[in-house]
Amino acid sequence: MVGPLNHVGVAVPSIEKAAQTYRDLYDIADITEPSEMPTQGVRFCFVNLENSQIELIEPLGDNSPIEKFLEKNPKGGQHHVCFEVKDINKAKSEMERKGATVLNEPRIGAHGTLVIFIHPKDNNGVLIELMETPK
Repeated sequence: MVGPLNHVGVAVPSIEKAAQTYRDLYDIADITEPSEMPTQGVRFCFVNLENSQIELIEPLGDNSPIEKFLEKNPKGGQHHVCFEVKDINKAKSEMERKGATVLNEPRIGAHGTLVIFIHPKDNNGVLIELMETPK
């Protein structure tokens, strides 16, 4: 059911500073401009790599779901791992059938396609995002 790794999400206190680290330390030039997803309470950008992406996410507003993560990890850190799936609704049903805790109804994510999140308690402490493969 799970397809390729799409990206690794990294929560950061400042997208601009984090992006500069990737430019300076790793010579990565292909980094998208920051965008906002107010409905999810985050700013984000993508560090584009040959085989995947790193999604830098920063809190947007006081009710950001990553605010607590950054309180525990003030310098930032790995927030989630995202895998592609062909059909998000089928994936959600399958996860629930297998007893996993799905944290949300399918909603549009940063790639403009439907996503769900699976609770870290079901994944050895790792928050998993399942993303419908972009058409």
